[in-house]
Parts: sequence; C-alpha cells; structure tokens
Amino acid sequence: MERANAWKTYSEQDMGKINSLCDDYKAFISFNKTERECVASMTALAESCGYVPLELAIEEGQSLQSGDAVWASKHGKTLMLVHIGEEPMVNGFNILGAHIDSPRLDLKQNPLYESNGLVLLDTHYYGGIKHYQWVTIPLALHGVVAKKDGTVVQVAIGDQADDPVFCVTDLLIHLGKAQLEKKGSEVVEGEALDVLAGGQPLPGAADDCKEPVREQVLAILKEKYGIEEEDFLSAELEVVPAGEARDLGFDRSMVIGYGQDDRVCAYTSFAAQLEVVTPKKTTVCILVDKEEIGSVGATGMASLFFEDTIAEIMELAGEGGALNVHRALAASSMLSSDVSAGFDPSYANVFETKNAAYLGRGLVFNKYTGARGKSGSNDARAEYVARVRSIMDDAEVHFQTAELGKVDAGGGGTIAYIPAKYGMDVIDSGVAVLSMHAPWEVTSKADIYEAFKGYKAFLLNA
Repeated sequence: MERANAWKTYSEQDMGKINSLCDDYKAFISFNKTERECVASMTALAESCGYVPLELAIEEGQSLQSGDAVWASKHGKTLMLVHIGEEPMVNGFNILGAHIDSPRLDLKQNPLYESNGLVLLDTHYYGGIKHYQWVTIPLALHGVVAKKDGTVVQVAIGDQADDPVFCVTDLLIHLGKAQLEKKGSEVVEGEALDVLAGGQPLPGAADDCKEPVREQVLAILKEKYGIEEEDFLSAELEVVPAGEARDLGFDRSMVIGYGQDDRVCAYTSFAAQLEVVTPKKTTVCILVDKEEIGSVGATGMASLFFEDTIAEIMELAGEGGALNVHRALAASSMLSSDVSAGFDPSYANVFETKNAAYLGRGLVFNKYTGARGKSGSNDARAEYVARVRSIMDDAEVHFQTAELGKVDAGGGGTIAYIPAKYGMDVIDSGVAVLSMHAPWEVTSKADIYEAFKGYKAFLLNA
C-alpha cells in the first residue's frame, strides 16, 4: 500500500498556496523560538482574526453564541482557541492538539561564571538531545527575566543581523583521541554544555579584580536590560540555535529550521483553526508546553487547563455543569498532532520500510506510538481510523500511516493518551521530520501543506 508522492499531483495554483503557507511558516519559526514567543505571536494574530480573550468574556458575563471565537492562555506558555459551532457543545468538539516547546538548553538559576579569562553560562538541557550536536554552532538567547519589582524583561539576543551570538565549544581534533573513543552519549557530557558568553575584561577594572570579564558581562546586562546577577534566580532563559529557517535543496522543496518538532504541527493546526467560519461542531486548537519533558506542570497537557477552559466556555454558552462538560469531552474527536520520524536513507536500518513515514507523501497518521510493545501509547480504535481516512479522502488530502521505526529500535510518545482519558477518540497525526530533536530539523513543504489541508478538513467534518 505505497502512498503516492504528493508533489506529482500539484497544479500551479497549488504550488502558489504551498509557497505562501511555507513562507509564513518559516517566518513564524524563525522569530518565535520559545513557548512564550509562540503564544504572544499567535494571540496577536488570533485577535486580528476576531478572537477575543476568554478572560474578558468571563469578566463581562458575555453569552457565547454560535460563531463566537475566544482564546485563553496559561502563564503565557500554552494557548487554546475555541470557535463556537452551530451544534450544542455537549455533542462534542473537533479538537487539534500540538505542543510548542522544543529541545534546547536552559540557563541554570546561577549560571554565570568566569574561568581563565572567559565567561560562561551554565546550562541544563531540556528534552531529549544528542549533546554533541549542540557544540560549535551559533546560539541565541531568548526568554524573560522577572524582577522583584514585578517587571518582566524580554530577552532576545542572537537573531538580529547586528546581534552577537553564543556557542558551546568543542575539543580540537588534535587533542581529541580519548574523546573520540567514547560512546556517542558520552562524547560531550551534559555538564559540559556551557555557553561561551564573554572574553573582555571590564575597562578600568582594578588590578586586584578577581573576575574582570564577569564584571564586564554584568555591566553590559545592567546597561542594556537593567538586569542584576540576582535576577537570574527568577529568569527563564533558553539557549536556541541562532538564525532563520531556510529553504533546503536545489529545488527548494524542504524547510530546515529549529523547533519544527512540534511547531510544524502547531502552526498548521493554528492556521487551520483560523480559517474555520461558523463550524457545525465547536472547533478547538490546544497548543501546550512541556511535552518534551512529560507534559507536566501547569502549562502541560496533563494539567487541568484544558478541562477548566472547556468548562468556562460551556458555562458562558448556557451549557454549564460538570456532567455536561464530561459528556462533551467524551463525545469529542481529536487529532493529537506531533511529528513523525521521516525515513532517512542514511539510516535505513532502523526503519521498517512498509510502515515508515516518507517526506513528500503527506500527513502522517500513527495509530499508535509508544516504545517496545506500544508502552505509553494511545492506540486509536479501528473505527475511528476508518472515519479519519474517509475525511482525508473526501478532502483529497495526501496522507500516510507509519510507526516510529522498527519495533525494538526505540520509540516515543505524544500528548494523545492524556485527552483520551476522557473517552474521546484520539489519533496521532503530524509531519515527517528528518533529524528530529537536532538543532536544525528538516521537513517537506508538501507535507506542511497537506497537514494544513488535513487539519482544516478534520475541523469541518469530524
């Protein structure tokens, strides 16, 4: 059951739509490299399309009607968009879910130190990474610093043309014999992922100043951002690859950029949600944080944010009550959108070719994820898979099915099992990615386009 290559079917009009969508997508992931940045950018765009803050609707006691659209956020790091449909909400929702956090390096709370005339920033990596991939590449620093007086300072250094960048250094090949004999997981230790951040002593520093380079860095931070060293204690600063997403290949058929796991699914889900106009069933797009570390915390899918927001909206729509909320969630249908491992000819031995995801063949559905015996998987029921197939075929969406590599090669999980606890139908879907969890990941423009088409078809027809 080999699936057709989507590129072979596109008209000139299709190519125009693909390029327009992917240009917008590249711009989005180039300048929104943290969860907070994604939420802020998406919220602004949603409001320009008529979405209003749920918080305001609650304050004003607004009665939500069919056609109304609201958004809600938790701590600025997760976002939920809801477009009220014509049917009662107790009949269920059509839901798209994805995550907007990505693997990276986080600064520790006490990060700054000087050693032998160089200043470094101590980090703790976030999510699953290969440590050695993060050395010697240009890095940027994005995030916020919360000060005791209540002000929050936005930090973004490394992505503007005249910005400095940072890096994690590596051992020169001439002295690397012992290093190269280590296993890949040990070539660069996690504690060695310290970011080089300065090398010039503070001008005019006294001869007996023990850390003049550190003093220089602190002076720059004070002058530019008003930040004291103590402020690092209440900061969320993320070290991410510097630079913009780019077209890849002679034919420009692919996108290479940071954070495509899972912002490629988040962006296409968000774009599909914005295109919906007065749906039959209420449509929901939930974009969450913390998936890469287990969907935990107040902004992860395992929190009560999703359920609480649904309850608030149903109350304003005159369908409130705990029983109605749970009936609505149980009657819902969801695509849990996360990336899938694209078949890579350079590493063909870890894939089972009949059940692999291929770039250019469209939206990927994973009936189950998990690892070694489907551990941690949602495993969608056959009847629901058939319904999703029908929706995609009717909308002429190119799609494929896949597993994450050979049975005993590894595996991975998504947020799917969490909303499934309500009894709703959930299946994993997404875009095939090469070099997943690397600083730079690769996707096909055709798959980005088919994901957008598929998500829109699902919202309108599930």
